Amino acid sequence: MHEMGIALQIIEISTGAIPPEMRDVPVESVNLKVGKLTAIVPDSLRFCFDVATKDTPLVGAKLNIEQTPIVARCRECGAETTIDEARFVCGECSSGNLDIVSGRELTVTSIEMAEPGQGPSPKE
Repeated sequence: MHEMGIALQIIEISTGAIPPEMRDVPVESVNLKVGKLTAIVPDSLRFCFDVATKDTPLVGAKLNIEQTPIVARCRECGAETTIDEARFVCGECSSGNLDIVSGRELTVTSIEMAEPGQGPSPKE
């Protein structure tokens, strides 16, 4: 399960992004964009994140995952096509000469913090 390694990297990135003056403020959520080509199973990643955040500033934080579709641009006609199946061809001209535009993302887009002075956020 590669999701545990990914969860650990998300924790490292997110923890490093917390400003020093906010270290004692609970993190409510970490928001991600994950492309469908990453082969990440969202529920597995959430489980690993929950397990791995124990004893970190992210304990109790919710992991929100926005999956991005696979989009390809045709090198022949320039059309962009959303790929929904294992057949990578242009939706306009049926060429297989494509560049992947999106679908490989794995990005921490934002971290939501509680208001300073609030106690730990309840686990959902």
